[in-house]
This record gives sequence, structure tokens and C-alpha cells, in this order.
Amino acid sequence: MQATRTDQKPAGTRGGATTAQPKIKLRDKKVKDLIIDQKRLVEVPYTASLSDTMNALLANRVVAVPVAAPPGHWIGAGGSMILESDKQTGAARKHYIGMITMLDVLAHIAGNHGGPAEEDGGELDRKMKVPVSSIIGQCVESLSLWTLNANTDITDCMEVFSKGIHRALVPVDGHTENVAGVELVESASSYRMVTQMDLVKFSKAHENEIRGVLDFPIRELGAVCGIVFGVSNKTKVIDAIKCMNSASLNTVPIVESTEDVEEDRGELINGKDRKLVGTFSATDLRGCPIPLLQRCLQMNVVDFINRLSGIPLHEASGLRNSTKELISCRPESLLGEVVDMVVNNHVHRVWVVDESGLLVGLISLTDIIRVTRVWLLSEAVD
Repeated sequence: MQATRTDQKPAGTRGGATTAQPKIKLRDKKVKDLIIDQKRLVEVPYTASLSDTMNALLANRVVAVPVAAPPGHWIGAGGSMILESDKQTGAARKHYIGMITMLDVLAHIAGNHGGPAEEDGGELDRKMKVPVSSIIGQCVESLSLWTLNANTDITDCMEVFSKGIHRALVPVDGHTENVAGVELVESASSYRMVTQMDLVKFSKAHENEIRGVLDFPIRELGAVCGIVFGVSNKTKVIDAIKCMNSASLNTVPIVESTEDVEEDRGELINGKDRKLVGTFSATDLRGCPIPLLQRCLQMNVVDFINRLSGIPLHEASGLRNSTKELISCRPESLLGEVVDMVVNNHVHRVWVVDESGLLVGLISLTDIIRVTRVWLLSEAVD
């Protein structure tokens, strides 16, 4: 890794001309540079109802929130001990016990076992009133709670996020200054959250420095994942949610069903070489009224999404009709074009299709970060 040069003279004047400080390159940036403009962490208390948690996700336009509880009473997700402490005394004030995503909420509403979901309104009310702490662990991602040191290099941060970790808490005024990578134990006076999307946006802001990789086709970079599982357009909403939960997927492609092959519509199917017709995303359902979701669990996914399109979603929610706004690219698309799609549409993956609209694979934030990091490291060696 190339270190920042320290043999430069400080900025000043020489013969009436101003001399500028040497510019710090992207690969020499730190995680703390990612969180400069971030506001205080969005969180929910362990006593918050599921309904309150959904409102917090929607109002703050986030896809996950950490759950805070009093210290000394809980075992943190994955055995973590991530504490918020008083800056002056060091006394623990909060313990972050887990992370909740929209998929956790949907899995709880739909139910993970048994037959058709209940359609009784009273049952739905009871489900939405449960404390959020009771559903931690519905999905695998809820059991992942990490911290990432503010002094971690950007390339090391990229390594973490290229391995499938989607987000991490960053301690402000933490006690561990020289730890690189993610940790399960931390105590700090406050935290910020850094996500894969934050990292991709930060990289895009320095696109002139990574133009060499952005101008490569994604197929040549090896950025396309050719294994892609989805649901058919005849899959029921409740079955799609259960499938996504069991496979730890927040989003799946909707592919055209075929009469030639007998398919179990209660299981994920291989979507490769199938006609792409839509996207079913847990995140996009943040703005769906829960009574409507409950009534529509037995609908097929395409009919349900089309019905959602008739509901006036508030502009601030950032939601869209995923069936009508397919975000897709071609294998020969440049990485820079895909990054623009991701950032402008705020999606975490782009479907890769051929000239006939058949699904070839996908490129995710994980893939984008991985190939960008490899290029940065190769440039440092050169």
C-alpha cells in the first residue's frame, strides 16, 4: 500500500504564489473520511415495537438499524460487546445487541413455518406490537454486528466489505486506535454507521483516481456473479419472503415462469437464462402499509408489486416500482456505468442480462468493491 508522502513542504507562499498541500489519494484515505458528513447514528431501543421500527426505517431512509439496550442484561449479536459509554467517566450507557433489517420484519409478519399466513387483523396487530428485541435473529444478518475502526485504511475497509459484510458501526472517540478490520468488542461515546453503499459513493466521488478500473467492462473484470437465484412471476408473496429469509437474500429477481418445467413455487429457482420481468426487494416494501401486505401475502409477486404502484408513496421514502423500473446492464457494460446505476437508483445490485433480456447474472456492491480494491492494490504495486 502506498503511504502518504511526508517530505512535502507545508502550504504557504513563495514569490507571491501559493503552494498547495499534496493531495491524499483514495487508497490513503481512512474510514473516518467516510463518516465526516454523517449525522448521529439512527437506532431503536429494545422496547420499540415492530411498527415503530418500520417507521424509523422509512423516515430515515435506511435499510437497517441497530437495537440498543441497557448494559449488563443482554448477550450481543454474535457474542459482541459494543457499548456506548460516557465520554467523561467511561461508564457504559448502552449495549447494541443486534441489527434489524426489513427482511426481519417481513419474516416475522409472514411467519417462517406452518401453512398460510393468518389473515386476521387482530393477529397482525399483535405481531406489530411485539418488541423489536424479540425478533433479532429472524435473519442471519441480524446476528452480525461489527465495529470498524475509524483509522482503518480504505483498502482494508474494502477488503472487509468485499467479503459480504454489509455495514459496520464506527466508534467516535473509541479506545482502540490501532486495530484494523472489524471487531466484536468496542466502547465509545458515540458511533456512526458505514455501509457498502457509503464506500461505493465515496469511491465514485474520487472517480478520476479510479478511472482505470471504471472504464473496464464488468465481464473482463470478473465482476459478474453467474449464480443467481430468484422466484417466478407466479410465486406467492409469502413464499418469496420465506425463500429470501432462508437464503439470507434481501432482493431476488422475478423471472418469467415456464410451462416446460415443473417448478416448486415455494423454493428459489435458478434464474440464469430466464426472462427477467421484475425485482422483489424487502427494502422496497418499507413503504407498504402493513394491512395491505397482510392481505396480499397470498398474491403472486408481480400482481402485488403492481398493486403497490397504485399507492401514493411519499417521495421522501425513496421507494420505486421495482417491476417497471428494472435496473439492468449488459456483460459488456463498463464498471463506471454500473456504479452510476447503483448510486443514482440507490440499489445494492444490478441484474446482468443479454441482448434478449435473459438473465446472465448479477453484479452487487460486494463485487464492485472487490474489483475496485484489486485494481487499487495493483496500482500501488506498479
